[in-house]
Amino acid sequence: MSAIDEHLAELADEFEVLGDWEERYRYVIELGRELAPLAEAERTEPYKVRGCASQVWLVTEPQADGTLRFRGDSDAHIVRGLIAILLRLYSGRSPAEILAFDAKAGFDRLGLSGALSQQRSNGLASMVARIRRDAETAAAA
Repeated sequence: MSAIDEHLAELADEFEVLGDWEERYRYVIELGRELAPLAEAERTEPYKVRGCASQVWLVTEPQADGTLRFRGDSDAHIVRGLIAILLRLYSGRSPAEILAFDAKAGFDRLGLSGALSQQRSNGLASMVARIRRDAETAAAA
């Protein structure tokens, strides 16, 4: 089991304990509150994620050991929480691990696919696509 799968299993267990989606949304918002804020210089065009209804910024930092560290922020509470979930799954992983992870199956397991609006689902897909693109770029370097 990969590190991403282990974190996914932990998140699934946490979501399971919460029960209904109202509680889960509150938890997702709480996760977003724990994100470290980005510097103003990082809340700029080069870091902006296209395809999100709200403002989303994602910073990718290649590490010396070949892994990728991600940081992100949004102007929307639930989206910040979704970013926190993505960071928990993807940050600190190798490009190969990132590219091997089936994000759609992971979000289905968490129940996010059915619980998010179409706009949020599209935004989440855009964030995952950006993470995967950065992993592909790092893998090719």
